[in-house]
Amino acid sequence: MRLIARYAKEREGTFEIVTVFESKTQREMISKENPVIRTLAKKHPSAIWFERKMSDDFGIIIEDAFDKRPLVHQERFPKAIHPMQKSFQKNTLDFAEFIPYKYEAIQGDGVFQVSVGPIHAGIIEPGHFHFSQAGEDMLHQEVRHFYKYRAIEKMLEGKTLLEAKPVIERISGNESIAYQTAWRDIVCQAAGTELPLSLRKRHAFLLEMERIIHHLTDLGFIPNDAGFGAALAFASKLSEDARRQLQKVTGHRFGFDAIGFENKVLDISSLHDYLEGLQKDIVFFETWIMDIPSLWDRFDTTGILQKADALKYDTVGVVARASGFPLDRRLEPFYLEHGFEIQTEQSGDVAARFKVRLQEVKNSIVMMQHFLEEDDTHIVTGKINDGDYTAFAESSLGELFMNIEIKEGIIERFFVRDPSFMNWQTLHLMMPNNIIADFPLINKSCDLSYAGNDL
Repeated sequence: MRLIARYAKEREGTFEIVTVFESKTQREMISKENPVIRTLAKKHPSAIWFERKMSDDFGIIIEDAFDKRPLVHQERFPKAIHPMQKSFQKNTLDFAEFIPYKYEAIQGDGVFQVSVGPIHAGIIEPGHFHFSQAGEDMLHQEVRHFYKYRAIEKMLEGKTLLEAKPVIERISGNESIAYQTAWRDIVCQAAGTELPLSLRKRHAFLLEMERIIHHLTDLGFIPNDAGFGAALAFASKLSEDARRQLQKVTGHRFGFDAIGFENKVLDISSLHDYLEGLQKDIVFFETWIMDIPSLWDRFDTTGILQKADALKYDTVGVVARASGFPLDRRLEPFYLEHGFEIQTEQSGDVAARFKVRLQEVKNSIVMMQHFLEEDDTHIVTGKINDGDYTAFAESSLGELFMNIEIKEGIIERFFVRDPSFMNWQTLHLMMPNNIIADFPLINKSCDLSYAGNDL
């Protein structure tokens, strides 16, 4: 039974612990006077980050957890401050005494520690990686993120769904359409509105366009990290072309405010021509890149995530599919009727993640051609009703989960779990038996979001 999310909600006198599995949702009420729960990490290792976050956010104690270190609270975050509690209303905090974070580390003769971060050199996002090394060989790695803590969950409390949208769509720039899609589904549920097929097609077109932009970027950067810069130049041009198409269609390079309840008239003929051209370019790229033995020497058997570990850690997205785990939220009638074919590989290495992305770009182009139609449908959604609503979207990074509780017309609790929140927790499993020079290659092949984690 796959774990999807685990989070807390504050009630009067109690905390409600919500645990979402693939087939059911469990709710547990605990008192505020003794806010203690038991860990799920023994069955689901990915529960560790959820539980550490609950401890930081609400002060909930995970009784038998083996890892009780802070997760989102950094070294100078004040103790006993839990900003997701309703009683916490400050806008600023004073720095507390610096308390060093205790990294997991392997000790022994000849073993030394390497720190990389806390700012990623390529994408300039905050993230830190701590390695235990024996010469060039990586023995262990620990990921340490959550350096910017934008307080998005707290910020959205008290807003209407419409007021929340500009924030939600900017949580992670490479998943803007996906976040908007999840928001849209929650609006429809709360308003009791059924989305017309034409709008769903247009939104699906945009979601696939967002996917190919980021897959194309990865298809360039992965070979580049193996020393083949020509692939980056070629794929970057394709990615930039796709982003310009997104701007033409939506008015924004990142597709902000692209998902709504009104279809704009598009130049369908021009978009079909663009997709046909991209299809030819991808076929050329595939023929070119698959015939470079030295590149595949670097890709094959590097950064393996075994299928058993992919399942054990509840991974999602390309990371899961490349390890033989056929998980994709598009595996449903609407997408299947429009050409969707799930793409999987079995080897779980860099090569597998590269191949899945390549095949997904080709499949996205086919679906986008089916989704395109001239249409100017617009609908007016009904009154937003109070309730507890959940939505999913298959972003370019994987399954995105969102929950919004509406009370008296405004957001009582906003929770979102980015796909990267699950997959970051498996990165360390891919490091042993590889050298540290392979770390950027392995990391890029997973394409994980920093911002999507750090709410």
